[in-house]
Amino acid sequence: MHHLWRAPVSRRRFLQLSGLTVAAVACGTNGGQVRMPEMTEGAPEVDFMEPATQLSGELNILLWSHFVPRHDEWFDAFAKEWGNQVGVTVSVDHIDVAEVPARISSEISAGSGHDLLQYIAPIPQYEPSVVDLSDVVQEAEGRYGDQVELCRVSSFNPTTGKSFAYSHSWVPDPGDYRKSLWEGVGMPDGPSTWEELLEGGAEIKSSQGIQMGLGMSQELDSNMVGRGLLWSFGAAIQDESENVIINSPEAVAAVEFMTELYKRTMTEEVFAWTAASNNELLIAGSASYILNSISAYRTAQQANPDVADDVFFVKALQGPEDSLVAQHVMYNWIVPEYSPNVDAAKEFLLHYTHNQARATWESELYDFPAFPERVPQLQDWLANDPYGSKPSDKLSVLSDAETWSANVGYRGPASTAIGEVFATFIIPNMFASAARGGSTPEKAVADAEAQIIPIFEKWRKEGLIGGGS
Repeated sequence: MHHLWRAPVSRRRFLQLSGLTVAAVACGTNGGQVRMPEMTEGAPEVDFMEPATQLSGELNILLWSHFVPRHDEWFDAFAKEWGNQVGVTVSVDHIDVAEVPARISSEISAGSGHDLLQYIAPIPQYEPSVVDLSDVVQEAEGRYGDQVELCRVSSFNPTTGKSFAYSHSWVPDPGDYRKSLWEGVGMPDGPSTWEELLEGGAEIKSSQGIQMGLGMSQELDSNMVGRGLLWSFGAAIQDESENVIINSPEAVAAVEFMTELYKRTMTEEVFAWTAASNNELLIAGSASYILNSISAYRTAQQANPDVADDVFFVKALQGPEDSLVAQHVMYNWIVPEYSPNVDAAKEFLLHYTHNQARATWESELYDFPAFPERVPQLQDWLANDPYGSKPSDKLSVLSDAETWSANVGYRGPASTAIGEVFATFIIPNMFASAARGGSTPEKAVADAEAQIIPIFEKWRKEGLIGGGS
């Protein structure tokens, strides 16, 4: 493999970033300031990686406001200190996750803006306007071993051979459940199947008035929930060759199931949720089960410790055909073609990847590595949470999360067409249409197909996806 970068030379030239890291403060449900989880061991050190070439100029970074505030406190200092070391002036802008897609679209359309942009789901629809990052992936694999397949298929287009984005890490999407509530219905270990979720959740709601939280609105979590349910019933948006297959008996059955699940376990608010809504419901003690990352739990540790101690996790639920969920977050970093400082953007991504252990730590184990060699401590941390879980092995259920997680384009890749389907919320709208009684499950699926097929045809004509057979 041809290396564009020199072999890495690691040396501790950073300031101890643990000293630069400000004690992050999260907001509880009342908007007040609350304490951070108590740590039981120290953070991994940061290593400076010498860039291959002389760098200069500016590097302007745009990314979301992380669900775990500690990470952003650390990241900003980390990025700026790297800039100080290499002669690049780094600026970092964080915005709410719901605002990121529109901001990226606006900057791409304008042909100016940030040099390095990040979103927390695949954004392949921008492939025509971004730099190919295959060289960054190849360099990272040369240094750190193979990239996790889930991350590779979420950032690489097999039709064009282009890495439209770079994925340094990802986030699992387990079920978060209240143990005391599920003990009351004879399931102390939580539900293991979709059918158990329905029966147990319905009994909890009817007997205690506590609902479940699975969104069907135009936001990130709703997109993930719908895909996991489809896959578990044996349905999918596309096949392995990128042909649309959404209109199937399996998809209709999944929509029928979600309709019953809504009627028996949820309330109308799930049709208007934001990405924070299920977190807020769980933290307030008003949800029996949500599908989410550990961020809601981490916030509960701070804002409502009694609820946090009662929150446990389950793997992907078993359906009639499979047990899969979409990843909760799939980081996609893109470098627009308009950027005047592509080299600095690429070097920073490699430096960030090299220090993934610290990034995972500062995310309170929210972020999992795309290159597992970079975080050899992960399994030990999950078995004995350094952020004070009770019991300490509460997060061990995530140790094999990669085996029950799939990319948003499963059974195929996260293509440009899949990116547009995701961004236009066709799947959660499909489920919501039937659940609210606006259409039959059969019509809801057919309407979704009618929207998806033209999207695939458009991108296929551009030569950016396969299929068509």
